[in-house]
Amino acid sequence: MPLSLPAALLAGCTAALLLQPASAASPGERRTSAGGGTVTSLPLAGGPGLAPRGTRPFELLGVGWDGPADALAGGSVRVRTRNADTGDWSDWHALEADTEDGPDRAPHGTPRGATAPLWTGRSDGVAVEVRPGPAGPPPGLRLELVDPGRGAAAAPAARSLPAGPADGGQAPRPAIVTRAGWGADESLRDQTFEYTGPVREVFVHHTATATDYACADAPRVIRAIYQYHVQSNGWRDIGYNFLVDRCGTVYEGRAGGVDQPVHGAHTLGFNTDSAGAAAIGTYLTDSPPQPLLDGLAAIAAWKLGLTAQPADGHTKLTSASDASRYPKGTVVDFDAISGHRDAFTTECPGTALYAQLPALRAAATKLQTPQPPPT
Repeated sequence: MPLSLPAALLAGCTAALLLQPASAASPGERRTSAGGGTVTSLPLAGGPGLAPRGTRPFELLGVGWDGPADALAGGSVRVRTRNADTGDWSDWHALEADTEDGPDRAPHGTPRGATAPLWTGRSDGVAVEVRPGPAGPPPGLRLELVDPGRGAAAAPAARSLPAGPADGGQAPRPAIVTRAGWGADESLRDQTFEYTGPVREVFVHHTATATDYACADAPRVIRAIYQYHVQSNGWRDIGYNFLVDRCGTVYEGRAGGVDQPVHGAHTLGFNTDSAGAAAIGTYLTDSPPQPLLDGLAAIAAWKLGLTAQPADGHTKLTSASDASRYPKGTVVDFDAISGHRDAFTTECPGTALYAQLPALRAAATKLQTPQPPPT
């Protein structure tokens, strides 16, 4: 999750979007459906002073545009949403320009930018305010409203990978909810897989979504992020390799095999030879629950253990992007379990979660340590 835009940069013209009632489509509205869910794309064409109106139901939103990820630099985006159950309107929420998550190269050669997604819960109304930066509003500026739906159906046997024993003294595999388990519509993603070299690094993230969600709703959050990453951002799949909810449940992220070095889109410049594990929630000041920390330690210990990488060791990675914290070509020495902010100037994974990384490394190291047989 990137740093907030400075308040001093918020000057400039303001564009507000008035959405039509749910029964009427707005001009230029585009909807795509998949796995029982939908993404509604609405152009942000300007027009200050318009009041908010109703929309089709959604649970996550973001703002996207055509062109470079930094096209909104020096500007701001904020939104208000209406609770579908109570009819109450939220306060204004700032959306943060999401410039550091994503692939190291634009998919299919076409750059797109987007804010970080905001999980709103069930909503049926929205207002948007955009204050462009010095370059003006980027082309194709649009609001993306995501309804995760019920998800694709899965056979019970396909819903999860049970915990597995340690192999060769490495950490045991934690139970992992499969993509089928959280209802991924596999027709959305690119049908081919990309792999890197052996995974020698795990970057810890947070999703910058709501923290007080019910764990039973975590699959809905993941489906919404998946749809946003693929249909709104144009990525080949969800960016993270793994996600962990506040109850400690581990979920498979990007497709290609949990035991394989799947090339993710989680840490710009350092997606090669690494895996991204995202804590579902926002942990700037909220303390991460212990089960969540345990889940992150378990998946990091197992994933690193597959290549005999000590969880308390170090890894040298080479930056693949000048847009990262380090110029392209720079060799950086990381802790084997690092935070997103170690590779990019960002708040992610939140100050409260980042402070727990030393303890998380220690817990992962303990999981990798062969235990004596019971006597």
